[in-house]
Amino acid sequence: MREDLQQQIEERLLDQYPRLYRLAYSYLKNESDAQDAVQNGACKALRGWRSVQDARYLDTWLYRIVMNEALTLLRARQRWSQDETALENESVEDTYEDVDLHRAVEALGEPDRSIVTLRYFEELSLKEVAQVVDMPLNSVKSRLYRALEKLRGMLKEEN
Repeated sequence: MREDLQQQIEERLLDQYPRLYRLAYSYLKNESDAQDAVQNGACKALRGWRSVQDARYLDTWLYRIVMNEALTLLRARQRWSQDETALENESVEDTYEDVDLHRAVEALGEPDRSIVTLRYFEELSLKEVAQVVDMPLNSVKSRLYRALEKLRGMLKEEN
C-alpha cells in the first residue's frame, strides 16, 4: 500500500504541475524561480512520502510544500536583493488578466494573499485552503472576507 502511495504522489505531481507552477509563480513572478520551487517541492514530496497520513489530502499536501518552497525562495531573494541593491529585478510580467486586481492582491499581507490566491486563482475549496495554510476553516473564512473587503477598498481608490 505504501508503494502505491508513492506512485500516487508521482502521478499527482505530474497531473498538478501546471497548478503548482501557477501557485509558485504567483509568489515569485519569475519563471525559473517558480520552476525551481516546484522542482524542490517535488523532490521533498518524493522524499517525504512516508509522512502522508491520508491519501485523500495529497493535493493540499503538495500545495503546502510548493507554497513553502516559493516563500523560502522569496525570502532568500529578498535577503539577497537587500545585500545587492545595485542589481535590477528581472522578473517577467504576470499574465493575470486584471493587472489592478493582481497588484491589489500583492499588496495584501500573508496569509491573506495566500488565502485569496488559493481560493480564487487556484480554485481550491475553502476546506482545501484551510488545509494548505494550516488554519481552522472559520479563520480562513473570516480572513478571506476581510481580505476581499480590503481588495474592494483598494480597487475603488484606484478608479
